[in-house]
Amino acid sequence: TGCATCHATAAYGLTSKPNTTVHNGVTVCETCHKSTSTWTGAKVDHSTFTVATNCASCHNGTDATGKDANHIPTSLTTCMTCHKSGFSSWLPAKYHANVSVVTGCATCHATAAYGLTSKPNTTIHNGVTVCETCHNSTSYWTGAKVEHSTFTVATNCSSCHNGTDATGKTANHIPSTANCITCHTSGFTTWVPGRYHANVVTVTGCATCHATAAYGLTSKPNTTVHNGVTVCETCHKSTSTWTGAKVDHSTFTVATNCSSCHNGTDATGKTANHIPSTANCITCHTSGFTTWVPGRYHANVVTVTGCANCHASTIYGQTAKPNDSTHTGVTVCETCHTSTSSWTSGVVFAHSAANAVGTGTCDTCHNGSTSAVSKTATHIPVVTGVSKCDSCHKSQVSFATAVTMNHTVVTATACKTCHSGTYVSQGSTGALAKPTNHIPEAQLQGGSTLDCNSCHSSTTSWTTEKMNHNSSMGSGSGYCTACHQTGTSYLGNMQKKSLSHQKSGQPDCSTSSCHAPLGKKGKAYSSWD
Repeated sequence: TGCATCHATAAYGLTSKPNTTVHNGVTVCETCHKSTSTWTGAKVDHSTFTVATNCASCHNGTDATGKDANHIPTSLTTCMTCHKSGFSSWLPAKYHANVSVVTGCATCHATAAYGLTSKPNTTIHNGVTVCETCHNSTSYWTGAKVEHSTFTVATNCSSCHNGTDATGKTANHIPSTANCITCHTSGFTTWVPGRYHANVVTVTGCATCHATAAYGLTSKPNTTVHNGVTVCETCHKSTSTWTGAKVDHSTFTVATNCSSCHNGTDATGKTANHIPSTANCITCHTSGFTTWVPGRYHANVVTVTGCANCHASTIYGQTAKPNDSTHTGVTVCETCHTSTSSWTSGVVFAHSAANAVGTGTCDTCHNGSTSAVSKTATHIPVVTGVSKCDSCHKSQVSFATAVTMNHTVVTATACKTCHSGTYVSQGSTGALAKPTNHIPEAQLQGGSTLDCNSCHSSTTSWTTEKMNHNSSMGSGSGYCTACHQTGTSYLGNMQKKSLSHQKSGQPDCSTSSCHAPLGKKGKAYSSWD
């Protein structure tokens, strides 16, 4: 401390403080000078200064560093508006970061007088003094967008977009004298994509551009299909893509040798597993030259022999014969399969003499395990080992026709096994069950239930049978009045007790000692009198 005691005067042969505004009235040297060995590098203590401080009062170029000669023109007196580095450095000073300027850019930027880059010397900038028309950023020039909003379809884009002043056509641009905007319609913001065909309908002269790679386009392929062809549009009907071009087959006929082009190289040809054939393609492929599939061999070529050449193996992509007992050892498909369009329809199995109806061997194949038709889930019950298919089915063509129920093979089976109401769809009439007004079976001997054949002895007719009373004997075992009572409506023509009948006090007709067989009147089971 106390530096000024010596250094504020030259009395002691020492250098006094400079005669500058900065030092006027300053007596405390050490406020700024922190070194006892040199004056140089003294730093003014700016800690008490604020944004409102008038820097230029000292930084005037005499007392302290001031604006240089090519400083940007400004009427601002507060340096700190742009110089924000905390009193330690002038640079970087960001003018636009602190001052919003959207007009008058050319005041500084249209000339290099202030050490700034002036506008480029191009046609597009000639006579332009309003920078901000295109340059909308105060931080960089790059990416400036020309204001195209006043331009129209009639604007001659190439007056600027000539490759010098602004981006122009490339060296391999397609040949065209049209206004740029004819194809480039992206709103003046980008050249790509420029779609020629989207705006100009061209159906001739495609080869002018597309038959060579001069314009960066793919030329025609080097294939037999394209040899000598110069008119692209004959086959290529789209102006947006080559793919999917359709050859004009309208001039082709049945006699055309399709395989001259469709050889697998120039155009799609036969697959490796194509059925063996030397016929012209169109013999089977008749879809109008538009597609190979479906190609129907049998629809055009009648083949009734040699089916196994193709169909007995999967080599040609065809389904082989099923692996079941019906087909074991069979190599002649057409013996049974008589249709060339479907395996599953019109198939008639050629039953050999050994498989004739009556041999009892039908269920060897018709067993539900092979592809041969077998009995349905609702088929009437059969007795294994006794009831064979050909006992009732007399046709080798269809199970559903020429069927006659043969009851002799089911004599050991109770009638009600089938005649229960479950199998009413079998045969022509079904296995009929007893009617709802059938006489009550619960009245039989001991309350037991008899089978149908106790009364019905015929398998051809139910209605001509007579009641078998042998198992309905009264005494509680089967009261006569259960059926022979006035007001009952059971089937049959039994006599019925009248309302004025004499009361005997007995519970039933026969046990009353009046009616036969236990009584004295009438004939047993046939007459009351």
